Amino acid sequence: MRIIRISSEKFSEEELSYPAELIKAGSLVAFPTETVYGLGANALEGKAVRKIFAAKGRPSDNPLIVHVHEHEQIYEIAEPNRVAEKLVEEFFPGPLTLVMKKKEVVPRETTGGLNTVAVRMPAHKVALKLIELSGVPIAAPSANKSGKPSPTRAEHVIEDFGNEIDCIIDAGKTRIGLESTVVDTTTYPLEILRPGAITREMLEEFFEVKVIRKSDVARSPGMKYRHYSPDADVIVLVGDTAREEMRELAERLSRDGRKVGIAAMKADEFQDIPTYNLGSTLREFAERLFDALRELDRVCDVIIVEGVEEKGLGLAIMNRLSKAGRVYRV
Repeated sequence: MRIIRISSEKFSEEELSYPAELIKAGSLVAFPTETVYGLGANALEGKAVRKIFAAKGRPSDNPLIVHVHEHEQIYEIAEPNRVAEKLVEEFFPGPLTLVMKKKEVVPRETTGGLNTVAVRMPAHKVALKLIELSGVPIAAPSANKSGKPSPTRAEHVIEDFGNEIDCIIDAGKTRIGLESTVVDTTTYPLEILRPGAITREMLEEFFEVKVIRKSDVARSPGMKYRHYSPDADVIVLVGDTAREEMRELAERLSRDGRKVGIAAMKADEFQDIPTYNLGSTLREFAERLFDALRELDRVCDVIIVEGVEEKGLGLAIMNRLSKAGRVYRV
């Protein structure tokens, strides 16, 4: 495996020529986006896409997101519609994925057998240039083993895959830390299949919106299967007395011989317990969440997390936490 370390702002095309050639040749490349690191392959080649599923241990009916570098590339793989065109105009490039009717050029492996394709244009210079140099759209789920916390650093990718993939582009820590919002543009009202940094409130400025909580069919990544989970048990406490309950629960579990850690906002008051500070804002919380789960998983067998109100970015945070563990309202 080759690791290419570059700046996310200043880099040359030459630095990305090798991973671009790997994509063209049907190999796997892990690369940064503004959300999390992705594990990429040529989205238009079924054999290459199957390597993603094999490496991750991902169910074959769990569709992938296809990354493009310009607006025109969207409509080479997807049928345009009024809703999608407006959202592209407002939010691309950015942490938003649009589910659209696919064109025949997209193989069934990429879409999990669906007649729709999930498309996004990342707001990350390295990702955009890699896609451009590759000459093809890149299918890329998060670059972690299926079910594990998503990677926000190249080190997380190395932890999960070692030498199983051909190349990792290391451009530092990701900016947002949670995967993109996924919306279905083939239905109305617009349906949020996975919440993210483009919030319900932002989308409601343009269209009527509803949030889909559960589905027996994986219409987008992050819907049907277990996700974001460390090996440790994750317990999420939400409510006015959550912080007091977190300390009490941690002390009780510790007396029972469990190795307990706490991930919380403004975590200074828990200094006598292994902690990870999730910051003082929801944006900091989102950016740090997956790193917190990975770091505490190294030393704990129970991780207690402070939950947040499901508004704005809090909806995306709680979506990830509800899939990572058990949520209790106190």
